[in-house]
Amino acid sequence: MPGSDASHSPESRLPDAGRTAVVTGASSGIGAATAARLAADGFDVVLGARRLDRLTTLAGSIGARALPLDVTDQASVDSFAAEVPRVDVLVNNAGGAFDANPVADADLDSWARTYDVNVLGTVRLTKALLPALRASGTGDVLFVSSTAGLISYEGGASYTAAKHGVHTLAETLRLELNGEPVRVMEIAPGMVRTEEFSLNRLGSADEADAVYRGVREPLVAEDVADCIAWAVTRPHHVNIDLMVVRPLAQAAQWKVARDG
Repeated sequence: MPGSDASHSPESRLPDAGRTAVVTGASSGIGAATAARLAADGFDVVLGARRLDRLTTLAGSIGARALPLDVTDQASVDSFAAEVPRVDVLVNNAGGAFDANPVADADLDSWARTYDVNVLGTVRLTKALLPALRASGTGDVLFVSSTAGLISYEGGASYTAAKHGVHTLAETLRLELNGEPVRVMEIAPGMVRTEEFSLNRLGSADEADAVYRGVREPLVAEDVADCIAWAVTRPHHVNIDLMVVRPLAQAAQWKVARDG
């Protein structure tokens, strides 16, 4: 075809074998699913999380490497970074929500924890691994944010504020790295049913189950992992700035179809 460029064809996607992918928050949920998917796709995967027992079990089952990582602790981040001199892909997945209080009843300790894990922890690790990502020549920084980072809703202020911070972090880093061989991508999931997210936020299994009650097929962790794997395997001139992914039942943050 006139004007075609074979280097832009689907067949020119980045090779997965030999590329090293770091996944944070990899002991459960989206992080664990992403680690398994990238390992299956041929990446050399390094898993980071605080719960080393769960991490080691997962690493053994998928042929990955497990390292302890607490993104809220600079010494832990420094030790982790020293163990992974090569990094081609960084999946910043560690995060979470820890309350659903209105602003009038804000728990400032919960706000501080939410911000430290989601925002400052992401900055710590990105800063530590950026030299290796630059050196790779085809580096990827991927932020797992949330639709909560794009819109606000009642009872979600601590989490939405933090995820808005992650969204802004991704946008700013992309501007600052323009012209360098490092892509900056963001995946913003909507309603995802995982084993721990809503439980950690609401504190009881009944309240956590109620979030998804009557919803036909909320997203699961593997759905988000599929999006992440697709994004990081595009030809390197293709940058997925922002991908918003929701279940069919969720038209907006406040608009969810429920049976019954």
